[in-house]
Amino acid sequence: MLETTLCYLNQKGRVLMLHRVKKQQDVNSGKWIGIGGKIEAGETPDQCMIREFREETGLILTKWQYCGIVNFTSDDWQERMHLYTAEQYEGTLNGICDEGDLCWIDQDRIDGLSLWAGDRVFLKLLAANEPFFVLDLVYDGEQLVRAVLNGCDYPV
Repeated sequence: MLETTLCYLNQKGRVLMLHRVKKQQDVNSGKWIGIGGKIEAGETPDQCMIREFREETGLILTKWQYCGIVNFTSDDWQERMHLYTAEQYEGTLNGICDEGDLCWIDQDRIDGLSLWAGDRVFLKLLAANEPFFVLDLVYDGEQLVRAVLNGCDYPV
């Protein structure tokens, strides 16, 4: 199973997001996502999240929270994502990311962006300050068909 991290940096009612528009053969092409990537051998989820955030943004996170685990299942892939939010950082935002365009998005505009359906579910949980959670998201191709939050069905 692929192990990844994803982090959303929140500042003054805005969220730093990545519009995936630069990579060839990108499963996330055209989507808006948080900042993250694959956990490398010998790396903890925290270490991966900090490294990926620095590599993609140039920022060093100084205060973050581990919010939950999101398990993605589809007919041809599985992924376990460790989900974070962050509030404080040091450094200056990189103007260039080889995976897409980094943008500060007003919190109230996020729902209008091109997002994965499952991302809408966990972004809603993050906005509601849901305590640490485990979310299982089942896809059929690109369509979300089921969500299970802490063992209970959740509306999709």
